Amino acid sequence: MDDETAGTDRQIGGDAGETTKEEHKVSGDKVIGKIKDLTHEGNARRIIIKNDEGRSLIETPLSVGVVGAVLAPMWAAIGAVAALVTSCSIEVEREPNGGEAEE
Repeated sequence: MDDETAGTDRQIGGDAGETTKEEHKVSGDKVIGKIKDLTHEGNARRIIIKNDEGRSLIETPLSVGVVGAVLAPMWAAIGAVAALVTSCSIEVEREPNGGEAEE
């Protein structure tokens, strides 16, 4: 899988007032870059990395006050997992009203 993403992104949930979930399929060497992009968007609440069978490998909560020193061990763990898998899916839980004013 030479593409940046191994599949299409999809939204799993999204009722009003409810946490939305998105799933992104990526190859193992693109995992860290994709997670960095998702964390820079700012409204991600939790990131879950799953293998091809849908089994959770890493679940990491995110918060607004997280700083670089706290993220360093997380990046190391994600890098170790990414080295072991050829492809995986990244599930992102987003805050309700995460940038959208929908009522």
